[in-house]
Amino acid sequence: MAERLNGRVALVTGGSLGIGRATVLALAREGADVAFTYLGTRHRSDEPQLVVDGVKKLGRKAMAVESDVSRYAEAVKVVESVCTAFGRLDILINNAGINRDGVLWKMTEEQWDAVIDVNLKGCFNYLRAVSPIFRAQKSGKIVNVSSINGMRGKFGQANYAASKAGIIGLTKSAARELGPSNVNVNAVAPGFVETDMTRALPEEIQKQALRETAMGKFATPEDVAEVIVFLTSDQARHVTGEVVRVDGGQYL
Repeated sequence: MAERLNGRVALVTGGSLGIGRATVLALAREGADVAFTYLGTRHRSDEPQLVVDGVKKLGRKAMAVESDVSRYAEAVKVVESVCTAFGRLDILINNAGINRDGVLWKMTEEQWDAVIDVNLKGCFNYLRAVSPIFRAQKSGKIVNVSSINGMRGKFGQANYAASKAGIIGLTKSAARELGPSNVNVNAVAPGFVETDMTRALPEEIQKQALRETAMGKFATPEDVAEVIVFLTSDQARHVTGEVVRVDGGQYL
């Protein structure tokens, strides 16, 4: 079968772990050259290079950029560096995210601000940085990673749920604004996914999430990545402003 993204260039934020890493590799398998960001304080020093090596083994070009997505000026520089290195940019995946859980009456301002700045403002920063490019070339695919907890709320995650709900509203507004320029903007809303971040959660929370799923199992990062790849392909050329749940029925 022909590669669906042959000749395309993609940028993935938070691309060296979990869903981001799986997405980088899935895009490369479909023929895309891929750049990704990572935040050095959250990684072992070898993790970004391992992802770069994985992309190169698939026969595609890769570039890892250490950057803080919450800073708009850095987002602009990253986008410029990708366009310089690869000569173009066709796909943006806003995946970078963190959690700082706590009930409202104990949540600190720092916990709130950190999650909103990375998850929601980070998404805006990269949308803002790529929009002039995509509008000028009259094409582009954008997928933002939200969460089912942005659709239903979650005890102890007011900041996280608010950030992910904001991403849904941002996705729909961006889809309306960029649609006339032939730019598709969609979101995926994963449920519980087996990643380093979720494995660190208390066992009872994991068991509760498992009980909620209709399929009785958690998603893998690859399950989410494959849906993201579909939304960046020409097969989804008439899909925009949508939020696709990838949750094994957990939201039901």
